[in-house]
Parts: sequence; structure tokens; C-alpha cells
Amino acid sequence: MTANTARKTGIPLVVDDEVAEAISEGLPVVALESNVISHGLPYPENAATAERVQEAVRAGGAVPATIAVDNGAIVVGMSGADIERFASTPDIPKVSSRDLPVILAQGRMGALTVAASVVGAELAGIPFFSSAGIGGVHRGADKTMDISSDLMQFTRSKVAVVCAGAKKILDLCLTLEFLETQCVPVVSYRSDDFPAFYCVSSGLRSPRRLDDDEVIARSIENHWALGNTSSFLITTPVSPDEAIDSDDVDTAIAEAIAAAERDGIRGQGITKYLMRAVDAATEGRSTKANVAVLVSTAHVGGRLAAAHAKYRSEIRG
Repeated sequence: MTANTARKTGIPLVVDDEVAEAISEGLPVVALESNVISHGLPYPENAATAERVQEAVRAGGAVPATIAVDNGAIVVGMSGADIERFASTPDIPKVSSRDLPVILAQGRMGALTVAASVVGAELAGIPFFSSAGIGGVHRGADKTMDISSDLMQFTRSKVAVVCAGAKKILDLCLTLEFLETQCVPVVSYRSDDFPAFYCVSSGLRSPRRLDDDEVIARSIENHWALGNTSSFLITTPVSPDEAIDSDDVDTAIAEAIAAAERDGIRGQGITKYLMRAVDAATEGRSTKANVAVLVSTAHVGGRLAAAHAKYRSEIRG
């Protein structure tokens, strides 16, 4: 590992040698979140899935850089031993961008969410990040004001985010409205619809469809060249043979929302509660689909990162 200090911030970054070399040479790198290791799946499936996701990034043509917090530093690029340790250690806190300063000051381990991961990616100089699904505006947000910090962080971090849309437990219409209001570009890669995590379509048309890797690369660079300091969101759906039927998910979500309201489940606990309810209702099929989404988005992320790195190299001579 190579220890680097982020310029101007003083935040310690511990960057894996391969990742550091790739960044230095302008080669494609894709940042990955660590929250799915500590909070997404049971051990040892979480460790095996994290390794598969990194392999998918490599198959797409890029270097994987899973990001976490450990011993008061942001770790950029986790080794197999790092992944195993995070996967098998209980009670690692889930860290969003607002939690980062405290967890770093305390010198604790932390599993980073999407919001915190894009912060780490930008600090390390990695322009691409891949995740299965992003957070969004929760159903009933007109009363609860429950909006994922992922969305707010996208307005602040210059990172291209590849995902399978947002989770179907959210209000996806309002999620797209929020992104439009904040001028965060949303394009769907080779698809007409905005996907819903492990559902191929949310039933909503995507703001824009792009099929060409180089056009996406140019679009990302144009967005930042126009003076924007926000993210660029690229969605790619899970393959139909690995997807979950939308009607099955909708029924499970409706029942789970009613149960959560009855039991007083709110805030950060609501997402995990609803996702577990959907998994139970689909008899575990949603967990398998979750893994498939993680792998497929990572592969597309690697491919698009490679196209972006090539384009940057060409325009810079």
C-alpha cells in the first residue's frame, strides 16, 4: 500500500499500489463501495461477492478500487485480506458522507455508502464509481423529508456514477425530479427506461438514452467542462433473466411499508427493513438478483471507465 495525503484537505488516503499507479498514468479505475461487504450480504457470501465485483471491473477493462475507512484513513483499493477482514468483522458502522469526519477522527473502521464512496473517489482522483443502486427520495417524503444523502452528494462530487437506477422501495418519480432540479445528468446506457435496481424497468422513461461508449465519455467531460461540479449518473439495467418481476416487488413493498409504519420504523433503518421484507416475499430471489446487479454494473462501469480514460488521453494529447 502507498500512503498519500489528499491535497489541501489533510485527509489521509491509503492508496493501493496498483490503483495509485493507474491513477498516475491516467488508466481507467472504478471506485466501489464497501457498505455492501459489511451490510449487504451474510458472511462468507459478502466476501465472495466483493471479489466477483472487483473481477467484473477488471473484465470491463479497468482497475477496481473498493473504498473503506480504517485506522483513521480512507483506504482506496482493498486487497483480498482487507475484504475478508471487513466481511467477517461484526458491527462495522455504516458510514455516509456526513459521518466521515467523525469516523476518521475516531480512527475506526467504516463501511462506506454511495455518498461517502464518491467523496473518497473524488479525493483520490478517480472519476468513475459503480454501485448496484443509489438512494433516492423515500415514499412519503412530503411528510418525513426522508431523502437519501446520495442525491445531495451527487450535487457536490465530480464523479461519474454507474448504477442500476434506484431501489424500487423509493419514490422514483420524485427521485428523478430531484436530480433534474439539481442539474445532475441522468442517461440510460442502451435502455429506454430508468431501471429499478433488480427490476429491469421502473416503468419510467429515462431522461436520455445513450448507446455509444465514446459519446458517454464526451458527455461526462462536457458536463464538467461547462463548469459543473456535480456527478454524472449512468444507469444500466440488470439482464432480464436475472431480474425480479416488478409486480412481485410492488406487492411486497406495499405490505412492508404498512408494517414499518405500524412498527414505527423510520430513518436509516427503513431501507434495510424494506429490503429484507422484499427478500422474504421473493423467497430469496432478490438477494440473488442483488448480486447479479452488483456484478453487471461493475462490468459496465469498467467498460465505460476505459472509454472515458481513452477519450481523456486523446484530448490531452
